Amino acid sequence: GQADLRGGGHHSGRLTAPLVAAGGICLQLLRRRGITIGAHIAAIGGINDQSFDPAAITTTQLNALSAMTLPLLDTAKEPLMQSEVQRAADRQDSIGGIIECCALGYPAGIGEPIFGGLENRLSTALFGIPGVKGVEFGDGFASAQMYGSEHNDAFTVDANGQIHTVTNHHGGILGGISSGMPILFRVAFKPTPSIGLPQQSVSLDDKHIQTLQIKGRHDPCIALRAAPCVEAATAITLLDMLLGGQR
Repeated sequence: GQADLRGGGHHSGRLTAPLVAAGGICLQLLRRRGITIGAHIAAIGGINDQSFDPAAITTTQLNALSAMTLPLLDTAKEPLMQSEVQRAADRQDSIGGIIECCALGYPAGIGEPIFGGLENRLSTALFGIPGVKGVEFGDGFASAQMYGSEHNDAFTVDANGQIHTVTNHHGGILGGISSGMPILFRVAFKPTPSIGLPQQSVSLDDKHIQTLQIKGRHDPCIALRAAPCVEAATAITLLDMLLGGQR
C-alpha cells in the first residue's frame, strides 16, 4: 500500500482503532467464559508502577484498571508519570514505557509446542501494535540470571482439589501451553520517533546529510494510550486459540 505522509499511514497508531474495536468484542466473549484481561502502565521512562503479584491477581483488580483513564496499581505514581511525560514534551522530545498485562481464568492445555505456542501467537499479535519493541513473559529476561531451583514453580493442590503452582515465574505458560495460572507478560514501547528536536537525516534525492525537523502534533509518550491496545491484541489471540484457531 501507499504511505500517507500526513500521519495516517501503515505505521500510524490510528491503526489500533479497529484492533481495539475487535478486541472489545472478544473481551466480552471471554468474560462469558470466566476469563478476564487487564493491563496497567508498568513504567514511563524511569517511573515504575507497582507490579502485579504473579500468583495472586484478582478479577476485581483487573476490572478496576479498565475503569481508569491512566491504569495504575499505585495511583500515587500518576503525577510522577505525567511530569515525566511533560518534561519530554517541553524539550520537544519523547519517552518510552512498559505495559504489563494479565489474563486471569484462562484454562490449562491451550497452545502447542514450537511454532504454535501461546507465547508465539501472543507475540505475533502484540508486535502488530505500532511502537512495540519487546515482549517478555513471566520473569522474562530476569530468568536468565536465576537458578533453575529459583525459577521452577512448585505444584500444589488446594482445598477444592485444584492443581496450581505456588509461584508463577513461568507467567502462566509452560512449553507454549497454558498452565491455568495467570498469563502474565510485559510489552515495551519505544519513544515516539516523531519529535520536534532537529535530527540528522539524509536526502534521498542527492544523498546528502540534512537536518530534519518535524512539525505538527505528536504524542510525547505512546505508552500512555497503549494498555487498551495490548488488552485487545491479547483478547483476540486468546479467544482465537480457545476456539481452536490455527495458523
